[in-house]
Amino acid sequence: MDEIRHLDIVPCAASDVHRLQQELDVSGALAQVLVRRGLAEPQAARAFLAADEQHPPSAFAGIETAIAGILAHVRAGTRITVHGDYDVDGICSTAVLVRVLQALQANVDWYLPDRANDGYGLNPATVRRLAERGTRLLVTVDCAITAVAEVQLAKELGMEVIVTDHHSPRADGVLPAAPIVHPAVCDYPCRDLCATAVAHKLALGLWSAAGRAHATGADGRGASAGYHPEEDLDLVALATIADVVPLLGENRALTRRGLRALAGTAKPGLRALMAVARISDPAKVNERAVGFGLAPRLNAAGRLYRADAGLELILTEDGARAQQIAAELDRANHERRDTELRIVLDAERQLAQLRESPRGERAGYVLVGEDWHPGVIGIVASRLAERHHRPFVLIALDGASGRGSGRSIEGFDLLAALETCAGHLAGYGGHRAAAGVQIERDRLEDFGEAFAAHAEQVLGLDPPLRSERVDAIVEGTELSIELAEELTALAPFGAGNPPVSLLVRGATFADRRAMGEGRHVRFSVRSGAASARAVAFGMGTQLPVQDGVPADATFALEVNEWRGVSEPRLVLRYAQPAAVESERAPVAEPLAGESERELVLFA
Repeated sequence: MDEIRHLDIVPCAASDVHRLQQELDVSGALAQVLVRRGLAEPQAARAFLAADEQHPPSAFAGIETAIAGILAHVRAGTRITVHGDYDVDGICSTAVLVRVLQALQANVDWYLPDRANDGYGLNPATVRRLAERGTRLLVTVDCAITAVAEVQLAKELGMEVIVTDHHSPRADGVLPAAPIVHPAVCDYPCRDLCATAVAHKLALGLWSAAGRAHATGADGRGASAGYHPEEDLDLVALATIADVVPLLGENRALTRRGLRALAGTAKPGLRALMAVARISDPAKVNERAVGFGLAPRLNAAGRLYRADAGLELILTEDGARAQQIAAELDRANHERRDTELRIVLDAERQLAQLRESPRGERAGYVLVGEDWHPGVIGIVASRLAERHHRPFVLIALDGASGRGSGRSIEGFDLLAALETCAGHLAGYGGHRAAAGVQIERDRLEDFGEAFAAHAEQVLGLDPPLRSERVDAIVEGTELSIELAEELTALAPFGAGNPPVSLLVRGATFADRRAMGEGRHVRFSVRSGAASARAVAFGMGTQLPVQDGVPADATFALEVNEWRGVSEPRLVLRYAQPAAVESERAPVAEPLAGESERELVLFA
């Protein structure tokens, strides 16, 4: 084996596990997961499983000012422009606000920036164009919390502005001089809402306020029959998963409710998108279907062309047009995947050359391509960071300047790193995990050296310590379809709530067979007297441990359906030769002063 990892097993008191088993009537495996994820108290565990946290729009400090400002323009019939972004969250948040404003019979249009020509967020040229075409109220979604100068320009040109966003404010704390709806800035109880969830809360507030106004006859304008903002929970779930915000608290509740709404959505565009993504049974749509099927296709147009197609898909009521657009997005996604593969191969070649240079290994990397597509480099940076466990910034050059996208790893604040390198950049923005940059060609070498130096200070040059998370330690007899179904109570899975990882100690593998044209392998796992079917994706026909050799292996456990038959299936996460008994820490109740988190298993 090339690598032996730390098994990251959080100490888990047997008394806590037993208490949850009794009070919640759950299995020992599920109780272990809850305890290891900080939910040892029955009340907290019960609330997490219920996933029903919900807060009113009024929990945003100052949202009443934004609502009143929007409704004033609705009553006056002046043009309202919703300015979004070109990714899934930006498209969906734009759709949510446009739909509620259309239902309130507002004079509303929208603007989605072009990734190549406009760049991210609100820019002065766009502000001037919107003013010239008659916009009197500009409502931003998924952008503009840092656009202090642009908002001021809009006001000077005669527009009112309302900012809704969820990104980090400027480091100096200066905010746009406008009403703001932002979960962190406005002290909302769930500070990690995505932009579409923020727009949804604003839509609920608008709908409620407009209803009260209509009841008293104050505005003289009716609302479209048959619409309610709750119908757009499908968009909230789609964006929350796609934007990789923590699926905890209200985000978890919104996503669970939204996935149910998505399964039964009446939106022709979303149903057409499910069809081209080969989601054969919409009733079983889950976070994986969204993350790997729907979101990439909705993102594809904005990455390679313009995001307007994605917005039109969501807003259209024409089934035939929806099918046409969905097919276009599917083709764009195939093109995106081909482009991504080409950039990955090129980036890996550059990385190998850098590592073989006199400077050698670095703690963080800046890679540059003359013909890289700026809409795809962020995905590639993410792939490289995951594969090499180092932060990466990839830059697509175009003449004398370039645009870059960076992705980070745990323990490394990417935005803070860019702040230390700001003198080499023409512009930058983002957050801890992901960010974008603008840079002049003649500053590339200095930026690369500065970024690598900062990463070395934070991470060091030693190979990064890799760990394998363990949520529960189980025996082979526990790996049943009943446990697989029970663990779905923890869904939806994603950032902040990863899929459950089960450790089986001393397991042996056998009967391996290639599948998927040799890209994957299926095999059997034996633990004690029990045997279970398993699959390893992306490993070819190789497994980390030879057949018959005892292994400590981690798995996801899922319900696999094939030709009408449901059965439990293990999905291999990681395996290494089993530790000897003396090296093993207990499942629960560790001895005083000992911590399973630091246990290292050696071959």
